[in-house]
Amino acid sequence: MHQGNQTTISEFILLGLSDQREKQTLLFVLFLAMYLVTVAGNGLIILAIGLDTHLHTPMYVFLATLSFADMSSSSTSIPKMLMNIQTKNQSISYNSCITQMYFSIVCTVTNNFLLGVMAYDRFMAICHPLNYTTIMHPALCTCLTVIPWVLSNIVALTHTLLLTQLIFCDSNTLPHFFCDLAPLLKLSCSDVVLNELVLLIMGLSVISLPFAVILFSYICIIRVVLRISTLEGKWKAFSTCGSHLAAVLLFYGTIMGVYFFPSSTHPEDTDKIGAVLFTVVTPMVNPFIYSLRNKDMKGALRKLINKKWGSSL
Repeated sequence: MHQGNQTTISEFILLGLSDQREKQTLLFVLFLAMYLVTVAGNGLIILAIGLDTHLHTPMYVFLATLSFADMSSSSTSIPKMLMNIQTKNQSISYNSCITQMYFSIVCTVTNNFLLGVMAYDRFMAICHPLNYTTIMHPALCTCLTVIPWVLSNIVALTHTLLLTQLIFCDSNTLPHFFCDLAPLLKLSCSDVVLNELVLLIMGLSVISLPFAVILFSYICIIRVVLRISTLEGKWKAFSTCGSHLAAVLLFYGTIMGVYFFPSSTHPEDTDKIGAVLFTVVTPMVNPFIYSLRNKDMKGALRKLINKKWGSSL
């Protein structure tokens, strides 16, 4: 048990998505299936890109990194939730809770920054095709891959250090299926004004900066595409960023739908809905977006599956 000004409790109780016993089996089956699809889909994309030398380009390196972030995002919360349902034990230790929150923030923020990086890559490919290879050299690609992880760890570390200074008194019950920052702040009996201010400032920065890059990139892309004389040329140019645009609309559409236009009449449900969409639904859908709309990815996945089946025969 933590002493001093840290906390007076040693564990939290995760209430999950529903307190009705008859729904627990359904939730277990549903989220287990979604998690397996997420891991399999993102794992196949990473494997296909890694094994196919034709896909060793900046766009697909960023895609593999995004798939890893998506897979990690689901892995921070779903396995623990499934274990709690199966064992009927809803407790999580204080240290495990803080660790889960940390990595959840890292994966979500990284995902957001990577969408901005991928938009910049499409901007360079379409608006500056002659200089693309020169500008998007391996050193820059490495930086653009590493920087999102560095920034996300800084954001997560800041929130974690501030959270560990809070006092948790009597109540240790979280109305959530994993340790998310917002419900933890609501549970504290300390003054959380500083935490909420940092959350607001960092949250707006994390969302607005990549979104500004995405918006600028697509404005420039649309201007270039509209100058192409033939309809076939316009479609070919814009189709290269169709998958990324779909992922962007899914990610930011989720933010707007949950946090700006909440459909639930219960404010506490907003955190759960947002968490399910960000940590479960989006990571599961992204592999389908990129594999179904991208000829190169479909070809690489087909070769990978055929090779696997061929070797097993």
